[in-house]
Amino acid sequence: MQTVILAMLAALAAAAPQYAAPDPPTRYSDSFEVVPILKDERVLEDDGRYSFDVQTGNGISLSQSGSPDGPEGAVVKAGQYSYTAPDGTPVVVKFVANENGYQPQSDLLPQAPEFPHPIPQFVLDQIAKAAEEDAAIARGESRGPSASYNAPQ
Repeated sequence: MQTVILAMLAALAAAAPQYAAPDPPTRYSDSFEVVPILKDERVLEDDGRYSFDVQTGNGISLSQSGSPDGPEGAVVKAGQYSYTAPDGTPVVVKFVANENGYQPQSDLLPQAPEFPHPIPQFVLDQIAKAAEEDAAIARGESRGPSASYNAPQ
């Protein structure tokens, strides 16, 4: 009996799927597009100023310049980058980075509404009601929460 069980276990182990490690991907294969660098100009000055301009064969472009003119020697940068979005939309972003942070500008970035923007009537009504309640509290006329209100149980 033990021999039968041992033979069944050996047959089961032999029938189990064998997993092998996949072949490592090649560094360059047909699934990768080789994109040529069309332009790569870099300038670094002794005083810390720099600039670079890079353009690739698939339409990506980046140019930037900077100098240590910011507060306490911080580097102030300005430049732009552009590319084509997957949906075909051309994207151009101009930016400045200084003591006020990174400040991008692009027609594709969301814009805050112009101020003053119209305030909905329900918001004005809530502001007026809150002002009335504050005035009543200041006059000592506030009754506080309703006595019929009970905390949830």
